[in-house]
Amino acid sequence: MRSFTELRSIDAIDLFTKDNRLSLLFVSRPGCSVCHDLLPQVQTLMKNYPKIQLGYINADDVETIAGHFSIFTVPVILVCVEGKEIIREARIVHMDLFKEKLDKLYKNVAG
Repeated sequence: MRSFTELRSIDAIDLFTKDNRLSLLFVSRPGCSVCHDLLPQVQTLMKNYPKIQLGYINADDVETIAGHFSIFTVPVILVCVEGKEIIREARIVHMDLFKEKLDKLYKNVAG
């Protein structure tokens, strides 16, 4: 299972998305049961996309994340290409649809 890099500030998040051509940010909170159920599913899925770098953000630790990315609920998955958000999934994520979006993006960008 692939591991996530924990990002603890907006500066670290911005640097992570800009330094990695393809990145996925998983925004969560410790008391969120949906978050805890979704994270292992995302980790398993990401085995298929080795060129996507994985970042994890605890919204309780990075309180300004909500305003920075206009996040109103958790969990949120943001997929970025060269620092620009391309895919956003929030709260209830349909993994089959998310995989379809990732497949298209990965084929076109990671080629």
